[in-house]
Amino acid sequence: MSAEYLVVHGATCLAIPTRMGQRMKVAELSGSEIVWTCYDDKGKKWFEAGIDLMGFDIISSTDEKMSKYLRKLFKACCNNNSEFLSHWKKYKVDHFLEFPREWGLGSSSTLIRNMALWADISPYHLYFDLEEGSGYDVACAGAEDPILYTLGDGVIDLQEVEFNPSFANQLYFLPLGHKVDSSEAVKALRNKKPDKSLIRKASDLTQKLVNIQSLSAFENWVVEHENLISSYIGQPKVKDQLFPDYWGAAKSLGAWGGDLVLVSSKESKQDTEKYFKEKNYPTLVPYNDLIS
Repeated sequence: MSAEYLVVHGATCLAIPTRMGQRMKVAELSGSEIVWTCYDDKGKKWFEAGIDLMGFDIISSTDEKMSKYLRKLFKACCNNNSEFLSHWKKYKVDHFLEFPREWGLGSSSTLIRNMALWADISPYHLYFDLEEGSGYDVACAGAEDPILYTLGDGVIDLQEVEFNPSFANQLYFLPLGHKVDSSEAVKALRNKKPDKSLIRKASDLTQKLVNIQSLSAFENWVVEHENLISSYIGQPKVKDQLFPDYWGAAKSLGAWGGDLVLVSSKESKQDTEKYFKEKNYPTLVPYNDLIS
């Protein structure tokens, strides 16, 4: 629940795995190409590409940006394991999202972990070959329980923790309906390194979060954490920007401004849903429906 920006520089964050993810199915056929197809949570095809095995040239694609990323991904896998794809075969690779695409539940990090498993390489080596972020979402994609994640100087520290708040039934995820590229957000702040006191404060807040027992204490924590991140990155808090009259707390997740927001409410689910629907945000997902 900590911002990616500070985790990159060594702050500790709480990462919580979800019930939903992205499945990958690989079939071997005769030939010398990769046929890659992606399906959304409704089973509708949203991306397709054909990739030549010789140099990973794109034969066909429905999205140029996505196909270029796949080419980069396959090259990185082979650089980490020279035996990967060394036998001429045709590979039919199908990816199945288990959540709406616009929710932004770490689809790229899950893809990297799935590819690392297929290529028999470290998902972290693969991630850092491709991205400039912290890698905490890759760790979360492979976790079965909540973890504390810290990225040090070339060292990743993972610690399993218990986080099962008694007020979980008063927490909800609110999709904002548009994705924000976390990698681009991190790049924008790469040269704006926080001082050690800020990193320490962010990590202390994460440790404090694990032990919170009441909704009111959690809401106070959200305000404190949002103020910290907002001051550092120079962006307005999501509650101030979109829901200034909302009675509960609202916490930006990942890169600010898109994907999901975590909200709390002392009111009924019906009243909470009504508030956000009137703000043109029709989907409210109970915390316990999403968190494994």
